[in-house]
Amino acid sequence: MSVTGDDPLARHADVQARTVRVLVVSQAVGAVGVTIGVATASLLARDISGSDAQAGLAQTFQVLGTALAAYVLARLMGRRGRRAGLVVGYLAGASGAALCVAAGVLDSMLVLLTGAVLLGATTAVNNGSRYAATDLAPEATRGRALSVVVWATTIGAVAGPNLTGVGAGLARRLGIPELTGGFAIGAVVLVAAAVWIAVLLRPDPLLLAQAAAGATAEARSGRSWSRFTAAVGAQPALVAAIAGMACAHAAMVTVMIMTPLHMEHGGAHLHVIGFVISVHVLGMFAFSPLVGIAADRLGRARVLQAGGVVLLVSLVLCGLAPEGSSWQIFAGLFLLGLGWSCATVAASTIIADLTPVAARTDVQGTADMAMSLTAAGGGALAGLIVGWLGYPVLAAFAGVLALAVLLAGARAGAATRSASPVEGTGTRR
Repeated sequence: MSVTGDDPLARHADVQARTVRVLVVSQAVGAVGVTIGVATASLLARDISGSDAQAGLAQTFQVLGTALAAYVLARLMGRRGRRAGLVVGYLAGASGAALCVAAGVLDSMLVLLTGAVLLGATTAVNNGSRYAATDLAPEATRGRALSVVVWATTIGAVAGPNLTGVGAGLARRLGIPELTGGFAIGAVVLVAAAVWIAVLLRPDPLLLAQAAAGATAEARSGRSWSRFTAAVGAQPALVAAIAGMACAHAAMVTVMIMTPLHMEHGGAHLHVIGFVISVHVLGMFAFSPLVGIAADRLGRARVLQAGGVVLLVSLVLCGLAPEGSSWQIFAGLFLLGLGWSCATVAASTIIADLTPVAARTDVQGTADMAMSLTAAGGGALAGLIVGWLGYPVLAAFAGVLALAVLLAGARAGAATRSASPVEGTGTRR
């Protein structure tokens, strides 16, 4: 049915289906730009700085960039719609990837960290895309809609780290440092993702949802922080969901960014390191549709709790993994990604369920900013912990965060059961 039909519900269903299709492609392409440098970012930072303790700084600054972009892009989306925010984010990420290449050529840590901050906008875009998939989705299938877009990241995210060798070959042909080749590829694919969104994400799903809910410009006026505090004050389950999502992301990031260094210390080849990161990313995204179905059928809070349990198991395995390549590091990194998937899909769906349309981007942007800031703090500590105390201690530190995810799921379940319906969300909870 055409989106120009007279039936608003049919029109929304048509736009929703088109939106998900467009986002699936952009996520797949954009994920290459984000993940192709994951396996080499810490190594590049180590080479430029000359210090293992500073190896995690590139990823830490990228996460800080994600936090900043999550807030800024959410404000832009609230005023101009999803398309404007996603395009700006992808172009900022492309600029950051180009600066990472320049950092390797100039041997400049300052340029690398600046590029990492801008590259973080791409992660913010990917995070925002999962919410865009829920703007017009009915509650009964909201978890699945969100998770399908998360799943699409699998295509590019698994391919990205495995392009490390291709990036190295490209770097040799271009005469740039080997570790920067992946970032050169990333810059190109992020521009492609921006063009795709600019051309095809029409009509804008958020603007259509705001119009349908009667969220006028007056209702969206005022301070973003005020709208956020009003929303979480009315729905305590939002606080638990945001906390659970933030702790899960921090646990994942702190261990993931230092794993390449842990493996390299044991003599693992760059291709093996890239493969382990691919297995980790597979756990993060490949099973998300099943996680979304579970969230819709079993309840968001139960899946959030399950994510905490899986994270704890993964961190035990990582803590027991010797340096180099081992079955423990493969299994641990896979489960680390799967636990993150359960926690993130479940918590994000709770946020989508309980947030009124007028405050939607304010709550989502602030939640993603909190998630990124928590991970940035963990990432900053990760290099110091590994440098001073070792990788197993880092895994134990992340285990505390995983336990917090489990507790947040329990709290979200109790709060959700007592929550009242929220105007503009369509939720029955």
